[in-house]
Amino acid sequence: MATRTEKDTLGEAEVPADALYGSNTVRAVRNFPMSGVGPHPAFVWAVTLIKKAAAIAHKDTGRLDAGLADAIVKASDEVLDGDHADQFIVDVFQAGAGVSHHMNVNEVIANRANQMLGGELGAYDPVHPNNHVNMAQSTNDVIPTAIALAALKLLPDLYSALDILATEFEVKAKAWDSIVKTGRTHLQDATPIRLGQEFSGYATAMRRNSDAIRQAETAVQELSLGGSAVGTGLNAEPAYQERVIEVIGEAGGVTVRRSENLFYSMQSMARFARLSGALRDLAVDLCRIANDFRLLASGPRTGLAEINLPAIQPGSSIMPGKVNPVLAECLNIICYQVFGNDVAVATAAAAGQLELNVMMPVIAYNLPQSIQILANGSREFAERCVRDLAADEEMTTFWLDRNTMLATALSPRIGYVAAAEIAKEAVRTGETVPEVARRLTDLSDEELAKGLDPTPMTDPGVRA
Repeated sequence: MATRTEKDTLGEAEVPADALYGSNTVRAVRNFPMSGVGPHPAFVWAVTLIKKAAAIAHKDTGRLDAGLADAIVKASDEVLDGDHADQFIVDVFQAGAGVSHHMNVNEVIANRANQMLGGELGAYDPVHPNNHVNMAQSTNDVIPTAIALAALKLLPDLYSALDILATEFEVKAKAWDSIVKTGRTHLQDATPIRLGQEFSGYATAMRRNSDAIRQAETAVQELSLGGSAVGTGLNAEPAYQERVIEVIGEAGGVTVRRSENLFYSMQSMARFARLSGALRDLAVDLCRIANDFRLLASGPRTGLAEINLPAIQPGSSIMPGKVNPVLAECLNIICYQVFGNDVAVATAAAAGQLELNVMMPVIAYNLPQSIQILANGSREFAERCVRDLAADEEMTTFWLDRNTMLATALSPRIGYVAAAEIAKEAVRTGETVPEVARRLTDLSDEELAKGLDPTPMTDPGVRA
């Protein structure tokens, strides 16, 4: 492979001749061959947006030559449009703070800008990755800002997916409001519930989680950019500090504001842990709902089989005709990954020391991943599973007729102990609750029919 020789503060390094990255990136790739996993695309987008915004702000303040600024902006725009994605190659697991990620972006933009200006790759003339692309910036204020921007870029898709899922649950809740079925607690028979009521609970869970994530997002909108190395803003003039935040909002299409305290925003990663926690809470509910789907659709002949999931792919390599609840299973797997990501984010956020948290790279990868997979998983679950879901009323009636907990409705009339005896006798003999109640009580058929009608049991009130 043809190479070029670059010089940096550590000496010479061989770089692939046509690479847009440079010696810092090559050294990082050599030092951190850890996972083969590169940065999340949203994170690359975020760091690049910062570079574009900084160049525009410095051009506006007069600190950066207009021609150099324009070249940096054009190079940044190419990356923002998805070009040169193969040039961002530093492993997620690297030295702390994200210097290697940061310099990878600085070098790519500098080299591409120099190409546009007629310069040679690796010469860094007239655009230098540190002097110009990184002007008035530090890894220490760029990386937390990039984590925030990556999250802000991805969150609208998650909100959209949750709205779709909640809406699909609401449609089912309305359509199935008249279907009475056996309730279950402790995985044992319980008093009746309407299938629509179950699904209304799922819908509310999605709406509540979306609201909680939006609340957590508010703190993430506060950016640390402008603090430079330790929060003092050394080498970053006040005009730049104000203007760069404005440009980020305009160019990135995100709602952002400058941190009220740059020292806090560079020391503390708590806002990211808070957002991750809200994502974890969503995953808790999604995991629970996916588990419900797997139980309710179990069978089709030896399980509950109260709902029928759409068949979207064969379920077995050996058993013909088998169909599995694949989207519910996939949603479970996504949720487990989010649980692990949250632990990583929280512990990394707790690892800050004095003016810097050097564990930011793991936050920069795990937080965007959680947002992305929750959005994709929720949308696919809504559109390919919930939307085409069917209720099996024959099975809901079958189980309801055998539910001994119907005796609960007789408790106000005959007492808890007598009602319990009816339930136990029904289990022992295989009779229905009405049949046993006729033998063991003096209630008339009319009173039993009224008291044991399952539909009124699904609303508040005393039924016997």
